[in-house]
Amino acid sequence: MPPLLELPVTIRNLFNRSLVTVSLSALIAATAQSAVIVQWNFEGQSLSASTGSGNASLVGGTTNTFATGFAGTGTFALNTSNYAAQGTEDRMRGVQFSGSTENHDSITLSWNQRHSNTSANTVAVFATADGTNWNEVQVFTFTPAASGTGDTWYQRSVTLDAAYANTANFGFRVVAAFAPGASGYLASRSTSSYSTSSTLRFDDVTISGNLIPAPGAIALLAVAGLVTRRRR
Repeated sequence: MPPLLELPVTIRNLFNRSLVTVSLSALIAATAQSAVIVQWNFEGQSLSASTGSGNASLVGGTTNTFATGFAGTGTFALNTSNYAAQGTEDRMRGVQFSGSTENHDSITLSWNQRHSNTSANTVAVFATADGTNWNEVQVFTFTPAASGTGDTWYQRSVTLDAAYANTANFGFRVVAAFAPGASGYLASRSTSSYSTSSTLRFDDVTISGNLIPAPGAIALLAVAGLVTRRRR
């Protein structure tokens, strides 16, 4: 193939436009695909993130161990206990995950969670954009049964609004909550009674989002738009 500059002008322009179109397609694909920003798989038996930069911490007096019962692949999961006495401290005890969402939007949270038989059947999820002010963004609950509800893993996910995108001080909490419409905790198994020594176990905790295009990429989008209009 002859050098680009030796090609006829019409062919050369078409070639250049094709390059812009290919570059634009690649840019859209790269920025639109959700990617892991921070993740905790607890395989290192640590509260530090296994992917990205972030930390997990305990909320309201809970304690933790790293249990060998896990969801998905791996060996370990985060096991939390020392929950509040029956009828007290609604939405006060649990675990917190903190990590930056800078340069990302369309933030989603996902994790696997196991309720012991005597744990609360309901949890509330809170999120913060500044590390100080917390807002409830989701509640997960289920109807306890004699089997199949306690000692069971659940896949949980939350899609957040734009307020939590592109911020350095992002965090979210998962805390035990009173059963909906009740003034106390309801055990996860219908034949069990709620206990402060109950456990909530977490694995594969993930903060995901779409990469925000850099200023140069935005300029490319503008150029591509001009090329498209001229071709019309």
